[in-house]
Amino acid sequence: MIKKIISVETSCDDTSVAIVDNEGFVIEQMTASQDLEHTPYGGIVPEIASRNHSIALLPLIESLLKKAGLTLKDIDGFAVTNRPGLIGSLIVGLMTIKAMAESLKKPFIGVNHLEGHLLAPFLKDNSYAPPMGFDYPYIALAVSGGHSSLYWVKGFSDYTIIGTTKDDAAGEAFDKFAKMIDLGYPGGVQVDRLAQMGNPQKYSFPRSLILDKNLMMSFSGLKSAAHRLIQTLDPQILEKEKSDLCASFQEAIVDVLIHKLTYAAEIYQTKKIVITGGVSANSRLRTKTEELKAKGYSVVIPPLRYCTDNAAMIGYTGILYLNKGINSEINIGPSSQSTENDFKISLYQEGET
Repeated sequence: MIKKIISVETSCDDTSVAIVDNEGFVIEQMTASQDLEHTPYGGIVPEIASRNHSIALLPLIESLLKKAGLTLKDIDGFAVTNRPGLIGSLIVGLMTIKAMAESLKKPFIGVNHLEGHLLAPFLKDNSYAPPMGFDYPYIALAVSGGHSSLYWVKGFSDYTIIGTTKDDAAGEAFDKFAKMIDLGYPGGVQVDRLAQMGNPQKYSFPRSLILDKNLMMSFSGLKSAAHRLIQTLDPQILEKEKSDLCASFQEAIVDVLIHKLTYAAEIYQTKKIVITGGVSANSRLRTKTEELKAKGYSVVIPPLRYCTDNAAMIGYTGILYLNKGINSEINIGPSSQSTENDFKISLYQEGET
């Protein structure tokens, strides 16, 4: 039985490490943000991200063990994100964990970052636990800067992609809109902040595919519509209207996400819903999900520390695999994409289940 593992998440710009036990309890987690390093460029620079991972990772693991009051002798195995993500960033985490596992003669497992998000609701710590009785199956919306997809989660390692975006992810649309109106980086956070002071009905933005009888999403048309509108505004009016623009743009994205999510729940005849990924931190999305609870839905959104890219979700996923006797070989490599065995794909069209 694998009782405790160290897990590492370096798929993008945050360096995250955690110690998780076989019950999904997060003994300790630490994360080093790179926001300050990427802010001057208005987005993530892959070379800077991988360089900073290589600087931060080992000291972070050392600090993690010290904070948890543990040593490597107390650790039974390792888990690390090896897909999907930025190749340079993934290499840093993967090679570090390979070296530690090999030197200590302990098992390790390469984990799909998205699978980690799907299982994040089951994490526990001293101030969070999933709702009593919450279990499979459920509909999950994984929404971030790189991904916006709906999943039918039947059980551990049994996931079907039932809907996704045809173009931009929701988080990517937020970031690009923030650039259009010079809000700085990270854009999604800035849009959310201003939107809370604005009128979401002030501007009419498109809700692409919202009436289509499928679970597909699209945000590129929304982005283009926003760009055209902004070009027509006088700079002084634009500055004055930023809050209303943010609120209206945000409302369009949230409306699509909530509509497709509830439509998926209707199709699959479940009231159990999970929302995870970085965009689940959005305050308007969280407000809308509270309204779903009033309609009888059981909605689980992990706390922010387990929604953004984090090592705890990788650790929980990894320890489940290791305790099934599944581990990775030393020659495993990184990948920018999920593998064909990670998820089944069954994009819903009306009349299908």
